[in-house]
Amino acid sequence: MKRVLFAASAGLAFACAQPAGSAAPAYDLVIRGGEIYDGSGAPALKGDVGVKGDRIVCVGSCPGAAAKTVDAKGKAVAPGFINMLSWSTESLIQDGRGLSELKQGVTLEVMGEGDSMGPLNPEMKRLAVQRLGDIKYPITWTSLDEYLRFLEAKGVSVNVASFIGSATARIHVLGEGDVDPTPEQLAEMRALVVKAMEDGALGVGSSLIYAPGTFAETDELVALVSEAGRCGGMYISHMRSEGARLLEAIDELIEISRRSGTPAEIYHLKASGRANWDKLDAALKKIEAARASGLRITTDMYTYPASSTGLDAAMPTWVQAGGVEQWITRLKDPATRAKVIEEMRSGTPSFENLQKGAGAEGTLLVGFKNPKLKPLTGKTLAQVAQDRGVSPEDTAIDLVIEDGSRVQVVYFSMLEANVARQVALPYMSFGSDAEAQAPEPPFTLSSTHPRAYGNFARLLAKYVRDEKRLTLSEAVRKLSAQPAHNLGLRQRGLLKAGYFADVVVFDPATIQDHATFEKPQQLSTGVSEVVVNGQLALEKGEATAARPGRVVRGRGWTGWTDGGCRRTAADWPQ
Repeated sequence: MKRVLFAASAGLAFACAQPAGSAAPAYDLVIRGGEIYDGSGAPALKGDVGVKGDRIVCVGSCPGAAAKTVDAKGKAVAPGFINMLSWSTESLIQDGRGLSELKQGVTLEVMGEGDSMGPLNPEMKRLAVQRLGDIKYPITWTSLDEYLRFLEAKGVSVNVASFIGSATARIHVLGEGDVDPTPEQLAEMRALVVKAMEDGALGVGSSLIYAPGTFAETDELVALVSEAGRCGGMYISHMRSEGARLLEAIDELIEISRRSGTPAEIYHLKASGRANWDKLDAALKKIEAARASGLRITTDMYTYPASSTGLDAAMPTWVQAGGVEQWITRLKDPATRAKVIEEMRSGTPSFENLQKGAGAEGTLLVGFKNPKLKPLTGKTLAQVAQDRGVSPEDTAIDLVIEDGSRVQVVYFSMLEANVARQVALPYMSFGSDAEAQAPEPPFTLSSTHPRAYGNFARLLAKYVRDEKRLTLSEAVRKLSAQPAHNLGLRQRGLLKAGYFADVVVFDPATIQDHATFEKPQQLSTGVSEVVVNGQLALEKGEATAARPGRVVRGRGWTGWTDGGCRRTAADWPQ
């Protein structure tokens, strides 16, 4: 076998391997003549990418025959993009294409923000099925690994991976109440984390503004994260506050990282609420000081000035203890309702009140379970309150009761200038915080946030091409190699011989997001091909019949020859 090396101007060397003396095609697939952004952050070099089986075997000049050729002249060729915060847990069960993300070049969906699809006990399964929305499915798995393998066997276009949710471990042992674990219960929770890590979880994910995750104290989180760290994983968190207590929340995340010895990432970094917009400088100083001290603190974000969650983020967490059913029962009690409204209106709430930061006019209703309420989709909380002749707080409570759910909303609470500044941070990666959808039923039975359809295309169109906030090389690095490194993934995130063939071909001049807050379910354009594990999942802009997605596992997976858990997190190479 002849091997040729082509030196890159920076970053990776370009390597090509061509079988000699064989009549069979040298490659199953060659992407020819594109501008190759290898993921290292190095400037692009024109060349080819050759694929054999599920691996890249050539990057640079790839002579020889190929079973299939993609003409990439005038286009960018990059490693597949990694969605650091995906909520495709249910949508991929419904539609394995993951179309809204596939059309943007995403090849890996990383799930597990606080809640994960396992481990589940019988009561958790019962409640999960009872609480399903527009997408219905039976729960045939118990562990997180079984869920991921279920997706792979069912057939998905993209790769899938997950953290174990700290709230999931908590509910498994303690239920959904505001209680502290005994030493024996904490040991049981730690064992659940270890089992998930050995099955391939990427670490522990938390979401600390929501019940019951918010009931976990710092020591409990340190205990769980320590187990993830010694299994080669990381901690990733929707912190306790992104608004009034943003700086204190960052302090807690840094403390958890320091005490556990585990790398940590902040989910969807933001300064939320007008009163907190000017806290970004102080927040970044804390992050960068921690990084300078040797801690591996990173961040991710979505590329919009509005968030999306539920009306649970507008009410105190004590009223939500025990689950949505108990929450609704309490809200029906007049005395409890009055107390909740008083706290919702407080100028210094004891909980993360996103509706307070956005205002009723900045709270957009996008997702209901109750068919009778679906006509309210697209209205603001202020509009519905006016139509009903009651206060916004009363309206929010009534909607939760009537819908039997937290009700999905969009909160306009962020400053665009902060968003634009954050995209260029060198330690920033990106996540949609949304599910991969298709603009067809059952997804169109509800609305959504435009980030589900445009998050990654928006980065490349608005912030790279139009506003030049960062270079295309740097953007590709932050979409591929950087998150792959932070997650400890093996042989993914770079265009490099021997790596898995996850590749995206797109036109930097035309890539564009089309989703808006008024019409969010519009597919992005400009990505022509997406290769997942060596197979074309998207060809000439259209999804193929291939479902080559696989489970991607973390470093603690016992299937690796050097996997499993060690004595401390420090035993893992960084």
